[in-house]
Amino acid sequence: MIENNDKEFEIRIAPSSISSLFNDDIERQILSPLSCLREYGTYWLLEFDLPLVNKKDIKVTFDENSISVEARLKETYSEEKFGKKTKFEYFKKTITLPGKIDNKKTSAKFEKGRLKITIPKAVFSSKIKIK
Repeated sequence: MIENNDKEFEIRIAPSSISSLFNDDIERQILSPLSCLREYGTYWLLEFDLPLVNKKDIKVTFDENSISVEARLKETYSEEKFGKKTKFEYFKKTITLPGKIDNKKTSAKFEKGRLKITIPKAVFSSKIKIK
């Protein structure tokens, strides 16, 4: 129990939900890469940390307003959490953007283990009749 300003908060962590805290899919051996989304005037910049990955093993797919990145690791990555050793072979993450995207003008660059995706915002224009 944590007390704060005379209010009590209880934090519970169920053993079955431990892997969801780290966004890793232990059963399917998939890691969730670190990512950062920044919004600029006419575009978003989405960055993923993908260490141990070759450019040819990265797959980027678009949906209406989301982007999924999947990447196969060059070598199996092993990690021990909570007394259990797990081997990971893939990165996978889907990011939902706060607006429509123009995927025809989207560009990506992979350098030194970092994938940078520049995503223009979809712009809809129409004429307005002036009376």
